Amino acid sequence: MCQRQFPYFKNKVKKYYSLFFGNQCHLLLQNHETDFTIFGQLIIEAMLNRRFVSLLVISILLISCKNREEIKSDREVALLSDKVVNTTPRRQPEKPGHNQVQPVEKKRGNSKTKSADPAYNLRKYDHVRDFYSRISGPAIRLCVDNNVPPAAVLAIAGLESGWNRGYVGRITGNILSLGAGGNDPELPALRLPRLKSNGQILFDSLEIIRYKPDELTWEKRPPSLKKDYRPKPIAGTRYQLAYFKYHKDEKARAQVENINDFLTGFISRNSRIRAYRRARHLMDSLVSVDGKPVLFEQKTIERFINTIGGHPNSFNFRKTWPRKVMLIVNNAGLAMLSKQLYLEHKNFNGVW
Repeated sequence: MCQRQFPYFKNKVKKYYSLFFGNQCHLLLQNHETDFTIFGQLIIEAMLNRRFVSLLVISILLISCKNREEIKSDREVALLSDKVVNTTPRRQPEKPGHNQVQPVEKKRGNSKTKSADPAYNLRKYDHVRDFYSRISGPAIRLCVDNNVPPAAVLAIAGLESGWNRGYVGRITGNILSLGAGGNDPELPALRLPRLKSNGQILFDSLEIIRYKPDELTWEKRPPSLKKDYRPKPIAGTRYQLAYFKYHKDEKARAQVENINDFLTGFISRNSRIRAYRRARHLMDSLVSVDGKPVLFEQKTIERFINTIGGHPNSFNFRKTWPRKVMLIVNNAGLAMLSKQLYLEHKNFNGVW
């Protein structure tokens, strides 16, 4: 009777219950005259089997995973709806009025200098300010006299010397890294200690003795091949390496002499290097047409830098060198600085 009334049901029972509850149910279902009471007893016995327990565990895990996915999707929908619905703008802070206390601006510290223009982010460093405050005046005058953009020379000096933080420039006064030629004294090979804490190279004997031996690592430094601008008795020797550290005026004169050698000896009309001759002729032609103010224009500065560097047989053959120099020109505001100091006759401290 069951077979006649429920053929579809019995076929499904044969298929799934024989799969999950074993061969006994399958064989029992083969017999059309099987009593469903006996079949129910077999199902109960199979439910106690491990196979049913495993099936039950798997079913619970699937249901829990489904619930988690539903919860996660509900959260995402809720967040998305919050973004769409909550379109009220945030309350803006009130501007200081008569009844509010005005913020007090902090005074200038020792480590950083507050720049008037935030676009010139190099001006916040004291060592950059100190470097340009010493050399900018005489350097700009020398550059204008020799038809060379002052901002370019100031930027090159800062890049090559690390704003007077490299040990070679601090010892020799050679802030432009000019090579020694002819009978020029050059810095010889040295054996100098390096601080383990920050990697700084020390050359002042009075400073070296303040550290313990285990705080230093001694290294051999090769000859720099750079011109040494110290006075003749000690120039080109290993003695009094910290001479310029304790003689500020001599240091300033040495740096100005270094800049003058660059302008008259390297960037000269009769230079052996073609890039230098081209740069000199280009600047002379621009000044003859537009006058000295053309030396302070951004386009002139960039043309000069790209002419003397960034290719073989030039001041620096690396292609990235002109970009680095121009970054310093822009981030320190050297074009505006040189223009204000020379053309507008302003004070350095007032425009920095």
